[in-house]
Amino acid sequence: MLIIHYQLSIEMKLQILGCYAATPRTITNPTSQVLDIKNHLFLIDCGEGTQVQLRKHKIKFSRINHIFISHLHGDHFYGLIGLISTFMLLNRENDLHVYGPKGIKEIILLQLRASGSFTGYNLYFHELESKESEVIFEDETVTVKTIPLNHRVYTNGFLFQEKLGKRHLNIEAVAKYKIEKVYFDKIKSGGNVTLDSGEVITNELLSFPPDAPMSYAFCSDTLYDESIVPIIKDVDVLYHESTFLDSEMQYTEKTKHATAKEAAQIAKLANVKNLILGHYSTRYGSIEPFKTEAQTIFENVLLADDGKEFEF
Repeated sequence: MLIIHYQLSIEMKLQILGCYAATPRTITNPTSQVLDIKNHLFLIDCGEGTQVQLRKHKIKFSRINHIFISHLHGDHFYGLIGLISTFMLLNRENDLHVYGPKGIKEIILLQLRASGSFTGYNLYFHELESKESEVIFEDETVTVKTIPLNHRVYTNGFLFQEKLGKRHLNIEAVAKYKIEKVYFDKIKSGGNVTLDSGEVITNELLSFPPDAPMSYAFCSDTLYDESIVPIIKDVDVLYHESTFLDSEMQYTEKTKHATAKEAAQIAKLANVKNLILGHYSTRYGSIEPFKTEAQTIFENVLLADDGKEFEF
């Protein structure tokens, strides 16, 4: 009998809270985003106004236990002290882990001391100094690595990788062979089952392969730099800064930012599945030209925008 497996689509979700470059405007927000992956809610960068955006998009503060800060330019972390303070006002109890460049601990603790504030929860800082990619977080479901970037100050992107999960039960086969529930976890872990008759039922008959692990790479801010390609090779989703259009390419070297076409070239070289553009200069009246220019090099281009949610 042919048994058809219905594959559940387990999404990796990305909520863009802000994706515009440094100068604030009433209609745009600086960099911040939330990655929902394997039941983790990771906050990536925390520009000014991030906590308001979290409220606006109904993201539960209590689910944020890990915050990743790429670099110490204001448009990427000036919202952090406000968020930490609000967690305190809400009587947070969960530990909070902050990953960022060396110096971030001193800055935040100075602000807390100067305001006579303290946290009622454990606040852990994981300060980064390495210029090589390194694992900075790992549990049974997800690994997070740094992506060294080329910017005016010490900067890291972050690579989030799911680990291979358990296999899926073939419900019809389990029923056919009258497998008891006590063996379900063994089957999901890849084990065979021996019936009372002595017959061995192989795992391939009782289960389906696990979902393919998803991966997400966040790369902002950075000059065009092909050295990151081996680190982000074959990722499902790449977010790469695209501050400028080609017409302003003369500013990239001085500011250590990239163009939309350069982001697309990195995506092409790394063979990624999807490219999300962001960190747009506020000089432009529309973000559509970023996609147009990028698609001359790489087809699967998506445009980040404040409040936009992606599911993969």
